Amino acid sequence: MDLHELKNNPGACKQRKRVGRGPGTGHGKTSGRGHKGQKSRSGYSRHYGFEGGQMPLHRRLPKRGFYHEDRWPMAIINLDRLDRTFEDGAEVSTESLVKAGLVAVVRGGVKVLGRGEVGKKLNLTVQAISPSAKAKIEAAGGTVTIAALNGTAEASADGGADQA
Repeated sequence: MDLHELKNNPGACKQRKRVGRGPGTGHGKTSGRGHKGQKSRSGYSRHYGFEGGQMPLHRRLPKRGFYHEDRWPMAIINLDRLDRTFEDGAEVSTESLVKAGLVAVVRGGVKVLGRGEVGKKLNLTVQAISPSAKAKIEAAGGTVTIAALNGTAEASADGGADQA
């Protein structure tokens, strides 16, 4: 077989419909658009969900849900990953967690959860921490400081357990 013998299978290539080329073609005069009406005019386009003037489904159904302006998702990290990554006596903050590649920058800040054990003395400064994680860090001799989202630290008795 040579290159000049190659050809497509029958029916693989359809020719383009050439409309408006006279009555003999079968697609002359109105060019397959019918008579009159909006869809026969040039420049016509329907918007998504158009139902012929009937009230569309997305407007017939009630609105659901609620967007709370002050609630932002938090980046979460567990104690076992902190124990593997940081040295004994390390200062662990949101910036150091991002620098180490453990969390991504999230608008709600960082929350530490209590999976795993901590054998090192870590000094945490994060936006929220679970009660179990706080107890494990303090049992290992570390400290926990709850920082506000803008970076200032504020002392917290509950360890930010109500946040998330």
